[in-house]
Amino acid sequence: MTVPLQKLKWMYEQMVKIRYYEENMARVYEEGKKPVFNIGAGTVPGEMHLAAGQEPAAVGICAHLRDQDTVTAPHRPHHHAIAKGVDLKRMTAEIFGKKTGLGKGKGGHMHLFDPRVKFSCGGIIAAGIPHAAGAALAAKMKGEDSVAVAFVGEGAANAGAFHETLNLAALWKLPLIVVIEDNAYGISVPKVESTAVKTNDRRASAYGIPGYYIKDNDPIEMYRVSEETVSRARRGEGPSIIEIETYRYLGHFQGDPEIYRDPEEVPSLRKKDPIDRLRTLLIKEHTVSSEELEQLESRARGEVDEAYEFARSSPYPDPTEALEDVFHEVKARV
Repeated sequence: MTVPLQKLKWMYEQMVKIRYYEENMARVYEEGKKPVFNIGAGTVPGEMHLAAGQEPAAVGICAHLRDQDTVTAPHRPHHHAIAKGVDLKRMTAEIFGKKTGLGKGKGGHMHLFDPRVKFSCGGIIAAGIPHAAGAALAAKMKGEDSVAVAFVGEGAANAGAFHETLNLAALWKLPLIVVIEDNAYGISVPKVESTAVKTNDRRASAYGIPGYYIKDNDPIEMYRVSEETVSRARRGEGPSIIEIETYRYLGHFQGDPEIYRDPEEVPSLRKKDPIDRLRTLLIKEHTVSSEELEQLESRARGEVDEAYEFARSSPYPDPTEALEDVFHEVKARV
């Protein structure tokens, strides 16, 4: 299968946007947290999990999705959100805790919701898989050809929700694709020390569904495999598992001392950066000019810069708004 040139350009622009967004967030997150690191201080308080290096997993499959398709993401969600088309300004404002955010500043970076493009994320490991299955079930019951994609880390494949959901999804032939991002670590624990199988695509055979493993963070192969799994789901043929070997350039969270990693690991991974590889492919095999790619890069970075400016200039919610949008019991008077 030949990947259409316009799709390749879209993937490249999205990957540049994601990387630039994450690099900016890494800097912004440090504001107000020095000289002694204080997780609750600064422009963006709270935890922060960034995905620089993991772009292919998101863009490869989101290139095949529509607004009405559902995506659920874990605690490292920005690349999925950007690739799915979440409102970047409101997403950034949410991370900053601002009133103009997706959740009025009450959710933060691990609780991003954009109903317009059916995107959500959460911090509980594997919890997004049953949510995605619910969306897939709803689509099937309505007779729609929408699909649901659940992104998880490789550690989530050892959680009960992973297996329980895939059992039912296979039984009911739900249009669900579970994408496992194997970045080699569950926080600080290497995959080889936590998981009995070498690759999690092998688990698909237990449910009688297809499983695919993509090596070396390859965005082109991720696109190709995703096309097959999404098309299969739209035809009503049931779920699939994709695991992609991807690279986490930064720590599990910002502030992570990363003492569990060889100091040469990340520099070695950066030498085969997926954005650089895709840029080279576009120039050499598709004769796209450097000038055109620079225009795509400039547009992507401009959108990110606008989002950060919007977030910085937006107001914080009034403290009294903490009592709004809260579920509460209303007792009837007797």
